[in-house]
Amino acid sequence: MVTPKVLAMVMAGGVGTRFLPLTAERSKPAVPFGGRYRIVDFVLSNLVNPEIHSIYLLVQYKSQSLIEHVRRA
Repeated sequence: MVTPKVLAMVMAGGVGTRFLPLTAERSKPAVPFGGRYRIVDFVLSNLVNPEIHSIYLLVQYKSQSLIEHVRRA
C-alpha cells in the first residue's frame, strides 16, 4: 500500500501577549511546557505520528529560540 505524500505547514510565529512574561524572550510556540517540551512539540508530534514527515515550520516573531529547539530535537 502506497502512502500519500503530504506536506504540512505549521504557522508558529505568535507574539503571545497573553503569555507575558513567558514570551518576553521567545515566541509563543517556544514557551516551555513541563520542563522538557515546548508548545510546538505537541503539534509536531501530532504530525509525525501519522507519518507526515514533510513539515515546514513558518516562524516570525523572536524565532531564534524556536529554531534552535527544533534543530536540537
